[in-house]
Amino acid sequence: MVTGELKRQIDAVWNDFWSGGISNPLEVMAQLTYLLFIKALDEQQTLAENKANRTGEPIPAEDDIFPEGREFRPEGRTEGRPYGDLRWSRFKNRPAAEMFDIVENYVFPFLSKRAGESTHAKHMTGAKLTIPTPGLLQKAVDGLDAVEMKDRDTKGDVYEYMLSKIATAGQNGQFRTPRHIIQLMVEMMAPQPDDVICDPASGTCGFLVGAGGYVRREHPSALTSPGPAKHFHDGMFSGYDFDNTMLRIGSMNMQLHGVQNPNISYRDSLAEDHADDAEAYSLILANPPFAGSLDYEGTAKGLLQVVRTKKTELLFVALFLRLLRPGGRTAVIVPDGVLFGSTKAHKELRRILVEDQKLDGIVSLPAGVFKPYSGVSTAILLFTKTDSGGTDLVWFYDLHADGYSLDDKRDRLLDEAKLGVLVEEVLTVDEHEKNNLPDAFARWLERNGTELERAPTEQSFCVSKADIAATDYDLSINRYKEVVYNQIETPPPAVLIEEIEQLEMEIRTGLKELKVMIS
Repeated sequence: MVTGELKRQIDAVWNDFWSGGISNPLEVMAQLTYLLFIKALDEQQTLAENKANRTGEPIPAEDDIFPEGREFRPEGRTEGRPYGDLRWSRFKNRPAAEMFDIVENYVFPFLSKRAGESTHAKHMTGAKLTIPTPGLLQKAVDGLDAVEMKDRDTKGDVYEYMLSKIATAGQNGQFRTPRHIIQLMVEMMAPQPDDVICDPASGTCGFLVGAGGYVRREHPSALTSPGPAKHFHDGMFSGYDFDNTMLRIGSMNMQLHGVQNPNISYRDSLAEDHADDAEAYSLILANPPFAGSLDYEGTAKGLLQVVRTKKTELLFVALFLRLLRPGGRTAVIVPDGVLFGSTKAHKELRRILVEDQKLDGIVSLPAGVFKPYSGVSTAILLFTKTDSGGTDLVWFYDLHADGYSLDDKRDRLLDEAKLGVLVEEVLTVDEHEKNNLPDAFARWLERNGTELERAPTEQSFCVSKADIAATDYDLSINRYKEVVYNQIETPPPAVLIEEIEQLEMEIRTGLKELKVMIS
């Protein structure tokens, strides 16, 4: 958990960037990511040295990041520097001007040279220092060095707090799904140690980080047994994006949360063919971009075979059907238009989900969930790929509140312990009105039990496949939700008229008395 002191330290570093002339929050995040990666390399070298001292064995060449007694000379430069000078623990103590020279002319070229040596390092290709002055670099290095990040949980929480500042900066927030919404989707999907998980629009890798945290918490043995541990670090997680800055940030997010070698790769998910990973994944968690359309020529032909459309929100759902193996599950955020759109493509995709696959549930989200940068109404679509049907009943939940105000401020409405999905105590009625997430998760678990008995007047209920098919596969919750209106008895019109006339008479009498008093 990020304490108040840690937040103060991170805020100070962030403010230094702004006052130093870097106002783009994504650029700030990218530079912080580079610096954290450099710091992590030094920590890895220290661990390797400590192990060598304990065992008396030399450091293996592949682990010797900064070999003593050797120099690094960047391409195009006539002079080199000892590898040791490139270590965070050494250059942080240099004068500002010398530190700036080392970091700009040696450390960053070193990062580019190491690209390809690991999943995380490959995203450092083209790394460039954009911090403009030695003074600002020294402030950033001193600020990050003062932040205590000794264990994996703290490192992850600190980086998540940094990421939260992308959204609060008022721009580029579309890259970051609120963490409590991610938590709800992850808890609903319950990732297993043998799952192969993908986010085809990974951004900062929040869904993959959430899934990894769930496996660590619920299946700790998966991290201690050699086979499952190797799968966790090397084979479980794949994320795709076509923004290099996001790839660097997402990869660092995974690294700081303790995933050693995830597949975080550059890919335009809708434009590229997916023959190599068709039916490769057992779980997809995603919040793909859904504010645009593509030309048919720029869209992967395999997706158009599922549903012929230019709408990105429909193409992504078609992509998930292609990537999932039979039995694979999906939790994805879609705009409400996917649920009730009237085009042929909209209807056909919904028919496929209901008739050919197993549509498990729909969670309608309040319109303010993605404020301040978007007020669009969205829903969580939950389904299982079967290719043989299986939909009998579809579970619906009408989420009204997520624990935060639904205006641009998104202020917290409850204490920290009563936010999110997993709360320690059952919320009161008033608290539930401010945070529906625990109730939504609890009722999801009962979707094949007590939820079957709930009426469509309730916050959650089930609808039969036949009823959905009869509405042209409309999946909007308002199509099936019944509203009970309290009948108010009013007096007959004649009585109301008589009461109005009586009031008018009293008013006239009062005005006359007032006029007499004034005169």
